[in-house]
Amino acid sequence: QVQLVESGGGLVQAGGSLRLSCAASGRTFSDYAMGWFRQAPGKEREFVAAIMWSGGSTYYTDSVKGRFTISRNNVKNMVWLQMNSLKPEDTAVYYCAADLSLFVLIRTVENLEIWGQGTLVTVSS
Repeated sequence: QVQLVESGGGLVQAGGSLRLSCAASGRTFSDYAMGWFRQAPGKEREFVAAIMWSGGSTYYTDSVKGRFTISRNNVKNMVWLQMNSLKPEDTAVYYCAADLSLFVLIRTVENLEIWGQGTLVTVSS
């Protein structure tokens, strides 16, 4: 099993960019599909982006397509979320998550067991 630690959150103006990082520990990192989720105040945690174990396929929720990019490096045990053209509605705590199944990662957030501690992103208007 892997352990996850996010970093890179902060305060940014609308239209700006941030790059979130997720550092994973554990020798089996490359076995896992990885994802980013977010939770805004008063709202449920939602899927943002996911990447297959090989990095060959990526998936995004519609609201971030064309603005966010997920990537990974299985040698460095890292996952990133590059966020461009940020909007105030992107404000949330962002979490990194892992699962052996890409389907479970994308479709069943309530069943995920491996999470980071979260990093806060605030986008001002």
